[in-house]
Amino acid sequence: MAATGTIVLAGGAGFLGRALAEHFGARGRRIVVLTRRPEAGAGPMRYVAWDGATVGEWALELEGAAMVVNLTGRSVNCRYNERNRAEILSSRVNATRAIGEAIGRCAQPPAVWLNASSLALYGESGDAVLDEETPVTATNFSAEVCRQWERALMAGEMPKTRRVALRISLVFGRGEGSVYETLSGLVRRGLGGRQGDGRQYVSWMHVADFGRAVEWIEAHGEVAGPVNLCAPGPVTNSEFMRGFRAAWGVRIGLPAERWMLEIGAFFMRTEPELILTSRRGVPGRLLQGGFKFDHPTWPEAIAAIVAQDRASRGLPPGGGAA
Repeated sequence: MAATGTIVLAGGAGFLGRALAEHFGARGRRIVVLTRRPEAGAGPMRYVAWDGATVGEWALELEGAAMVVNLTGRSVNCRYNERNRAEILSSRVNATRAIGEAIGRCAQPPAVWLNASSLALYGESGDAVLDEETPVTATNFSAEVCRQWERALMAGEMPKTRRVALRISLVFGRGEGSVYETLSGLVRRGLGGRQGDGRQYVSWMHVADFGRAVEWIEAHGEVAGPVNLCAPGPVTNSEFMRGFRAAWGVRIGLPAERWMLEIGAFFMRTEPELILTSRRGVPGRLLQGGFKFDHPTWPEAIAAIVAQDRASRGLPPGGGAA
């Protein structure tokens, strides 16, 4: 039976939030988006202002809601200086704490609270396979952010609300702010070769399966705690970029050596670890629970996204990039 009731999306104005709003909106669900800029919203959703840090009038939206999904967090696509590190951490932890406090005040709290986390929690993994049972031992900045993020989610007693930490991989789909748009531009310009030595693993997920997985978690009341949101087929960076080129019909992709990425990251005000860290994540909880992926393999998944992209640009199927 399909779930019903209101869904509250915190930080729902970003790529993943818009994807979830579209997914559940198509199923007739009522959606409330918590955002710092409610005037920027459009479409069938209702937009409510919040500051992402303190409990305010927005908390009334949680009363009687079926599910709350928190995706709030400053972008990690920046240089990790002291100021940016503080904002990355505080934006995630403070928003999570505020939602937890708001739920604690509800007479009829949401049945389930899904809170974003990241596969970055596992740190550099090399060839090791990472599922939800993998011990978390990484101590780098990104892992520590995720550790405190999940700790804030699980703080305090919440007997009427099931809590799930969504350890999200790279999610691919068309749309503003998506990693697909950035990489697609490089590939179409002939710059989509391997990055670094190409042996680091990339965990990924098709945006359609992302929405379906969130819906599946809501419907399965036995699922709580961490859940890896990634496809079952992680690939090396070389395989990843090869699949991207093949989908666009681009034969040439200039490689980017590690030193080139480090220089480029400096001038682009980002961090090379976002590209060079190896994470071989697998969705253990989803697979064990019987979740079926529509897009389980990278070549098919990226081909499907590129086909949609080509159609939107008025380009014929297949052939070279334009």
